[in-house]
Amino acid sequence: MDLTQGTKEEKNGRAKKMMLWFGIISLVMSFAGWTSAFVVSSSRPDWLKDFQLPNAFIISTVVIVISSISFLLAKKALKASNYKATTLWLILTFILGLVFIYNQFAGFQQIINLGYNFTGPTSNVTMSYIYLIAVVHVLHVVVGLICLLVVIYNHFKQKYTATNMLGFELAATFWHFIDILWVYLFLFLYFVR
Repeated sequence: MDLTQGTKEEKNGRAKKMMLWFGIISLVMSFAGWTSAFVVSSSRPDWLKDFQLPNAFIISTVVIVISSISFLLAKKALKASNYKATTLWLILTFILGLVFIYNQFAGFQQIINLGYNFTGPTSNVTMSYIYLIAVVHVLHVVVGLICLLVVIYNHFKQKYTATNMLGFELAATFWHFIDILWVYLFLFLYFVR
């Protein structure tokens, strides 16, 4: 397909999707770097081999997977021109995003309760990596929530239709990416010691 063909609107849509994918690829590279550093650092003598991830991280993983499903259902409802259902699924997705962040912070508190802080005399390199990876991911979830608020606002303004949903699709792609990214990170941190 020739990217220079089509209407101005089609070209604009392709450009925005391409920019989003460039951003996603750069995020993948960043997290790949951090997880690679985690693996390399695991040979250090002060590395914790028997750490347990907080139970709140398990809950947040389930919550974020459900939020991805609710966003998919919002898109399906929008394609069917069911605006009420779209609104409900979008709001549920937003609430689940907040619940995810709450559980991440509960997980950080569980780590602190075990006696490990991010820095200082009670820090440990293993837990510092876990903090770093999780906190940076939480920041991206916050960005996703801001995108979701924009989508909800635009939905209330009836900007999206079954045939015009570019902003909706961009936000959904980013949301699904950060969801899949967390599932990968959780499984990585759970299985790689």
